[in-house]
Amino acid sequence: MKKYLLAIAVLSILAGSIMTTNAVTQGNEKERGYISISTSANTEVAPDVAEISFAVKTTDTKSMQKASLMNKDISEKIYNIMKELINSSNGDYIKTSNYNASPIYTYDNNKRKFDRYEVNNRIIVHTKSLDKIGSMIDKATEAGATNVDSLNFSVSKYESQCNSLIEIATKKATTRANIAAKSSGSALDGIRSMDISCSENANYTAPRLYMAKNMLAATADSMEAAGTSTSISSGVIKVYANVNASFFVK
Repeated sequence: MKKYLLAIAVLSILAGSIMTTNAVTQGNEKERGYISISTSANTEVAPDVAEISFAVKTTDTKSMQKASLMNKDISEKIYNIMKELINSSNGDYIKTSNYNASPIYTYDNNKRKFDRYEVNNRIIVHTKSLDKIGSMIDKATEAGATNVDSLNFSVSKYESQCNSLIEIATKKATTRANIAAKSSGSALDGIRSMDISCSENANYTAPRLYMAKNMLAATADSMEAAGTSTSISSGVIKVYANVNASFFVK
């Protein structure tokens, strides 16, 4: 009988402990009040880097090898010209991308018919010599580039610009949260959450440039005679930082 009573007492103590622990846990899980703030900061920066994509497309109706050799000759010519215009010691470089060689077919009454062999190649020029971009475009198209697929400007110190803007936006969020808390008779009591993002937006992207080779040659000759090159304006790059923060209040 004594052993039975002792066991009941022990179980009662353990049950009391469990109930107490649950009560404390539930009390800690009570949702705390908080304030959410969204802020942003932005700046305009003159770009110092450009990336140009030149496309070279060659075709031949009889030989894939001939189409490939034609493409190789034009690409090498453009590469050598660009090599003379860039400054590799300043981080400039040239690379090839999206090389493709394939037969092209047409369809007539659901019948496939061979049309030609086609070879496509892209030459990417990454440069800080922004003053030479117009000349690069003129000389590349004169050498046989089929299209100027794209021209994009960027900022080499993008990360440092982002970090500065994030700092500004975060301080703005904290200041505004403090004002809101004080106005409501509360005070900030730590950070609940914080989401940060940074992005850039260029105001200039070159359209694809399609020109017949005879037009390119005529344009290049007239510009060379006049001692000028295609005029390119780099504009500005807008860098944005956004901060969405929540602060506990007490």
